[in-house]
Order: sequence, then structure tokens, then C-alpha cells
Amino acid sequence: MELLVASFVGVLTACGVYLLLRPRTFEIVLGITLLSYAVNLLLFAMGRLRVNAAPILRPDLPADLAHYADPLPQALVLTAIVIGFAMTALLLVIAIKSRADSGTDHADGDDGEGR
Repeated sequence: MELLVASFVGVLTACGVYLLLRPRTFEIVLGITLLSYAVNLLLFAMGRLRVNAAPILRPDLPADLAHYADPLPQALVLTAIVIGFAMTALLLVIAIKSRADSGTDHADGDDGEGR
């Protein structure tokens, strides 16, 4: 399971970096979003991948992390998802406005014809 999650984080990061290096603004927004998802998955995996672990304390189990899921990475990922959605929406609005003002969706404002 750990190898699968680590591989998926690596693939998301590689795809995000590739899209960040593309010349069009929409691809850059997608690259930033993929990098955000990779970081969220990495944060979530930092809390140890546990199946059927109780998220709250039970009186019949000792109070150590061997028996419970760590709630901190889950809270961090939940917060990061909300911030990521807001950031993506803002970047899309800025990209649409830039496209309307410059007439092109290239990140550097060049339309490929030297204008």
C-alpha cells in the first residue's frame, strides 16, 4: 500500500511539474492544482496508512498512536483542500481576465507570431 501511495504522489508531482512548464495559462493552473493534490496526499500519508483504526479514544484500548488514527494530517489535508479550491478558482479568474485583456492564453503574453 505504501509503494502505491508513494508512486501516486510521484506521478502527480511529475505531471504537475510538466504542466507548470507548459506555455499556456490553463495548463499552468492545472499543474499547480496537481501539485496541490500531491502535497495533500503526502500530508495524508504522513499520518500513517491505517485501516480500521479508531479516530477517537476508546476506554478499552491504551492511549497511544499504535491503536488510533492521527487526526492532525487529516485536519491539515481538509484545510488544504478548501484553500486549494479557492486558489484554483482565483487563478482561473485571473487567467480568464488575462486572456480577455491580451487576446492570448500564453503565460508570457506572446501569441507565437511575435506580437
